[in-house]
Amino acid sequence: MTGVVETVERSRIWSHPELGLHAVLDANGSVRLGSSGQDWDRLVPLVEVTATGHGRLWSGERFIETAIGERLAYRSHDTQTLRDGGLERTTIRLADPVTGLAAEVTLEASPGASFLRSRVRLVNEGVAPLRLESVTTLTLGGITSAVAESSVAESSVAEDGLDGLTLHWADNDWLAECRWHRAELRDEVVPLSRFAHGREGRGCFERYSQGSWSTGRHLPVAALTDREGNAWLWQIESSAGWRFETGEREGAAYVALFGPDDAHHQWHQLLAPGEDFHTVPAVLVRAGTGGLDAAFGTLTDYRRGIRRDHPDHHTLPVIYNDYMNTLNGDPTTERLLPLIESAAAAGAEVFVIDAGWYDDDAQGWWDSVGAWEPAPNRFPGGIQEVLDAITKRGMAPGLWLEPEVVGVRSPLAQTLPPEAFFRRGGVRVTEHGRHHLDLRHPAARAHLDEVVDRLVGEWGVGYLKLDYNINIGPGTENGTESAGAGLLGHHRAHLDWMAGLLDRHPQLVLENCGSGGLRMDYAQLAVAQLQSTSDQQDPLRYPPITAAAATAATPEQAAVWAYPQPDQTFDEIAFTLTGPLLSRIHLSGFINLMDDEQFDLVRSAVSVYKEVRGEIGTAHPFWPLGLPGWEDGWIAHGLRGAESTYVMVWRRKSDDTGRALTVPHLRGASVRATVLYPGTSDAGAEWDAAEGRLTVSLPRTDTAVLVRLSAG
Repeated sequence: MTGVVETVERSRIWSHPELGLHAVLDANGSVRLGSSGQDWDRLVPLVEVTATGHGRLWSGERFIETAIGERLAYRSHDTQTLRDGGLERTTIRLADPVTGLAAEVTLEASPGASFLRSRVRLVNEGVAPLRLESVTTLTLGGITSAVAESSVAESSVAEDGLDGLTLHWADNDWLAECRWHRAELRDEVVPLSRFAHGREGRGCFERYSQGSWSTGRHLPVAALTDREGNAWLWQIESSAGWRFETGEREGAAYVALFGPDDAHHQWHQLLAPGEDFHTVPAVLVRAGTGGLDAAFGTLTDYRRGIRRDHPDHHTLPVIYNDYMNTLNGDPTTERLLPLIESAAAAGAEVFVIDAGWYDDDAQGWWDSVGAWEPAPNRFPGGIQEVLDAITKRGMAPGLWLEPEVVGVRSPLAQTLPPEAFFRRGGVRVTEHGRHHLDLRHPAARAHLDEVVDRLVGEWGVGYLKLDYNINIGPGTENGTESAGAGLLGHHRAHLDWMAGLLDRHPQLVLENCGSGGLRMDYAQLAVAQLQSTSDQQDPLRYPPITAAAATAATPEQAAVWAYPQPDQTFDEIAFTLTGPLLSRIHLSGFINLMDDEQFDLVRSAVSVYKEVRGEIGTAHPFWPLGLPGWEDGWIAHGLRGAESTYVMVWRRKSDDTGRALTVPHLRGASVRATVLYPGTSDAGAEWDAAEGRLTVSLPRTDTAVLVRLSAG
């Protein structure tokens, strides 16, 4: 995968055949990264940096073509082989002769795997401080459609490589997560008649986070595809600010991936001589065929490879949570005990007491949280009575916690030192009745360690739902640091705190929740075991979120609510229970009040889940109808397992009673289509091997079905 520098005008110092990428060194020492076969001018410097006094060579909305990026010159590179011949780590070293800034670019990849992970370390080797304002984690140029690339190779004429490229990105919002969109790249980055001006444009297509909800607006995941099935898919791993841009450079597309920056996140970092800064990681996936489905399959494997190993990823226990459309933050012993009995009877293996278990305040708990002590009035016999009841029914007890906040009326708001909280301009930040802890401060961390060690070590809690319900804004200013740098520092400390919990309590399961899916990134999910996908309470609105959840998290980490109720019809009960069967079940609802037939539907869904969950943790997602639209009448997603393929289909408001789904990886295979759930469904499923087509019929609207395709 690596080469040796040659004494020629331009030479490859690194290459990745599966990705079709190479890093090229020119006679002036500049290193650029791009696709094979592309002209030098189409590529982008390996690292782009803006710093106060050292901006861009061409002003605009783009954060490429920087003065420092153009000056960074090659020093050396080397490659190490890790994991017994698996992962290869290449470090390319660069330096700026003007400022003395040195860059170490770390590229990680595995032979035969189509992903590239990148990080950058900057070191000030100069004599004066340097104020950083933006740094790329990964830049890539020379992206063109296969047709344009072939045209260039044959004619040596620079064709418009953006024609034929499609851009894919995902909007995110509370109750409306993972909403994917697509547009022709040329509709977003329009042709400007460059021949008439002699310069590139000033704009680009960009998406970025805002504040402390990393996915409050968009997912840090996007892609470019072409008509021939090629895909370039990327992911930025940051809970504290990120941005990507894509645009045109010399008739080809480029991609630049960033953590926080000054313009979008109020981030700047002053590097004194000798100090360093590490960017957030990012990954690029390339699929040569198969388009987005193939690329997301590779990204799924990559995500499984970078996360902390944990038993939960392999056992996938069924979780009952008392909140959604049920107790809604108002638990008591009297209300919980019947739900515990019914959850256990349905087959749940974890029972989570959600918000409110600490609330004994007549004014409400929202702005008084922080101590995390049980409310005596809610649990006359003590909360341990309820936790013991969960354990005696064979389930692991869980509790909801929002660790990073302290309510303005909490005594902790006065007893913890001012430096333990987020501050800006010397004033403690308040948002929606809460202050925000800075986990870099030892008092803040000691407080939370004491809380969790009490809940887990003394009370026997085995599952913590860690919620995060405020967007605190750009961050915190600790001394002279910028707000964005404070946010990045806190989140790195937060991840370290979570890892410390798991070091002390290896069996503890951590669920990452941010008002549902508003902090759904792989900085968090490399440590936490599960991800809440949404707070959506309308079962008819949940399917597009469920179907697209595997774009944001591995299927075995994506927790999906199922909240059947005794006043629902059989179709309605089955509809909500079908949703999580290819991910993780967050069962809820007043199942204790159901009649026997209704309860059998619940128990049957849990039984089916336990039958298929053994394949979920190694399977790859795909979308037979494409990624879903918010209002789509028919929605489908599937998992391609080692032994079977599973397809989930929803029919919402649609006049069609059937839909044909393409399953290309099974074309020509003799397989049997079996409706797994609901078992009493009048749905139909027929397989056409020659066409690789599954036809599913659902005679009524607002119904759903899970189908298994297995060897006949």
